Amino acid sequence: MRKLAKAVSVLALAGLGLFALAAPASAHNSLTSSNPADDASLDAGPGEVVLTFDQPVQKSERLNSIAVTGPDGNQWQDGPSAVDSNVVTVPVRELGPKGVYTIGYRIVSADGHPVSGELKFTLTTAGNGTPAPTQSAVDSDGGDEGLPVWVWLVGAVVLLGAGLFVALRIGGGKRPE
Repeated sequence: MRKLAKAVSVLALAGLGLFALAAPASAHNSLTSSNPADDASLDAGPGEVVLTFDQPVQKSERLNSIAVTGPDGNQWQDGPSAVDSNVVTVPVRELGPKGVYTIGYRIVSADGHPVSGELKFTLTTAGNGTPAPTQSAVDSDGGDEGLPVWVWLVGAVVLLGAGLFVALRIGGGKRPE
């Protein structure tokens, strides 16, 4: 009976320790401003798209992308996106048909979580540009590719098991004969 009481005590203390030492969850990046602004009407196309976030963005061409899609479904960005702390930019080709253009983005925040979204602007006067060569558009499924929950659960079980083992080995005391 005494061993059971010790085991329950150790498990309770280990559980409390996990909650006490847990770091607070950090919020994911959010878009604070853009150029062009969402729902803007423009006479001429922008030379670049600039997205500003509230926190730094991880630097990597493979992790961050911005796609500018025209009303005709063609892509109008002119190269990879660039990151400078919390600002992500991409050059834009001279635009073509007038209509609604969509800026789709997918970035990876400093905490490792992907953030995606889209903005729209309207080109009121047609330009003479030609679209970018065909490439895959920005992935906008909004899926979270962080660590799966099972990794955290296995880690917690291993920690609790190790704590229980150590507590029973060290705190055994004298055994009745």
